[in-house]
Amino acid sequence: MAWFKRDSGDVDPSGEKKIRTEGLWVKCEQCRQVIWKKDIEENFHCCPKCEKHFRIDARTRLAQLLDDGAYETDDDNLVSIDPLKFVDLKPYASRLTAARRDTGLNDAIINARGKLNGRPVIVSAMEYSFIGGSMGAVVGEMIARAVERATDTRTPLIIVSASGGARMMEGVISLMQLAKISAVLARMDDAKVPYISILTDPTTGGVTASFAMLGDLNIAEPGALIGFAGPRVIEQTIRQKLPPGFQRAEFLLEHGMLDAVVHRKEIKPYIARALDFMVKAA
Repeated sequence: MAWFKRDSGDVDPSGEKKIRTEGLWVKCEQCRQVIWKKDIEENFHCCPKCEKHFRIDARTRLAQLLDDGAYETDDDNLVSIDPLKFVDLKPYASRLTAARRDTGLNDAIINARGKLNGRPVIVSAMEYSFIGGSMGAVVGEMIARAVERATDTRTPLIIVSASGGARMMEGVISLMQLAKISAVLARMDDAKVPYISILTDPTTGGVTASFAMLGDLNIAEPGALIGFAGPRVIEQTIRQKLPPGFQRAEFLLEHGMLDAVVHRKEIKPYIARALDFMVKAA
């Protein structure tokens, strides 16, 4: 065990209590520096040395985006079932129970209403730690409801994606969510209600193939992995080495698949300026 994770024990030989250091330090995977955890949290959960963006949960995301971290939630009574009685290494029902216990959520998303720089907005923030942020029937239904609510009230919509894709334990039920969400987004577009999509690390699979890339404005965090199939799957299929940085946010921006790559601490003011423009234009 590394020294910065080791518990120093309760009492040293002199009888004085030692300071516990476990959990107070984080090693950045990108620059390999050992960073005081509080410094990372104060830097919007980004490494203060190299600015690597660490993954954050949905509640932290909402607190960063919305004024005073205040919001009200909707649709959080929806619960996934196990339509296929699916079992792989463990039953799908057991995975759901464990994910609910660990995250305190019923599924991999939070629908919230709040204000961003004083403007009312609706935000759907995905939770990657809930079965990889996978999109099953409940996630699809909650996003569809958020889109419809935003359309009917003419409130700008923000969706924060963090997902491994469709939840295959629900089979075709998960896949049909792609078409369902795309359809309600088309209605929203006809109504000229702004929709901003934020793609974070990772945004892959059916989420990328549907709502994550359908925003009026598609922005990503630096270094985010974004794609349909993963790079290892692609390399094994085409039997070629992919170029450096392939499927990272900067690569997608360079190739015209994103509108902007924005540092996490700049996302809120960036969105506020974009909504000022988009609402006036509408």
